[in-house]
Amino acid sequence: MTTDLDRLLLIRHFERALLDLFAKGELNGTTHTCLGQEIVPVAVAPLLGPRDHVFSNHRGHGHYLARFDDPAGLLAEIMGREGAVCDGVGGSQHILREGYLSTGVQGESLPVAAGAALHLRGSGALACAYIGDGTWGEGAVYEALNLAALWSLPLLVVVEHNGIAQTTPTAMAMSGNIGMRCAAFGVRHVALPAGDIASIRAVLTPLVASVRDGSPLVVEFSVNRLGPHSKGDDTRSGVSDLWDWYREMSDLPGFAEADTRALDLVESVVRDVKARPLSTWGQGSSDPRLLHGAKP
Repeated sequence: MTTDLDRLLLIRHFERALLDLFAKGELNGTTHTCLGQEIVPVAVAPLLGPRDHVFSNHRGHGHYLARFDDPAGLLAEIMGREGAVCDGVGGSQHILREGYLSTGVQGESLPVAAGAALHLRGSGALACAYIGDGTWGEGAVYEALNLAALWSLPLLVVVEHNGIAQTTPTAMAMSGNIGMRCAAFGVRHVALPAGDIASIRAVLTPLVASVRDGSPLVVEFSVNRLGPHSKGDDTRSGVSDLWDWYREMSDLPGFAEADTRALDLVESVVRDVKARPLSTWGQGSSDPRLLHGAKP
């Protein structure tokens, strides 16, 4: 049985493998890893049912891997190989699967999630949108919250607040705070540390149940983005100190065994996917540069 720790470490090693592949010149395109933020989707995923819709963003590999047991399909998508989730068309940022959509367009998943929530209203299902703190500079966020409150939509917004929007510290761009902005629309807001998974679920379980009844909710997690914005463009100092925080996971019972399992799994997936031919779409394309990540 896959445990929370297994899932956390799978995401961790998957993301580190991507950075390694880029460093070796084996990937094209771009990617935004969620190193340091893995706990959020792992904690939230069991609270979401098969009829719920999940809307992810540009930093969404962890969201996908927490919902689907499919690291090979995701890596194949990023590399443009056979077995890709979207036949290699979507790449790292734009993934479409039943009940799941990610987009690299900042903030645009939230109005789409509101539309899905309108469709789901009264069914007991909900729409969950993952966004970051930088997304609160987009007007689409406020339009979606306005409609969610007006129409009592089953909309769950999960904010991964990592304190930096690409290379701009959030404090330099956001006045007030997210809770105040939610209050302006009469939308419930709860702020949680991204720490103990059991504690997170204990708080969120009744709140998510009320979302299904038409009471929208914004959940804000304080997280650390341990990797760069995209591949190697990290302008911050002191990031190594954040890695010291991350290594505290090694104190968890069974960490060494789970870490070995996850690393072995990811290494096996990388070997398998690299050996695959290009996806059918890529083979039929007159311009292979159009295929995200594909290398003959």
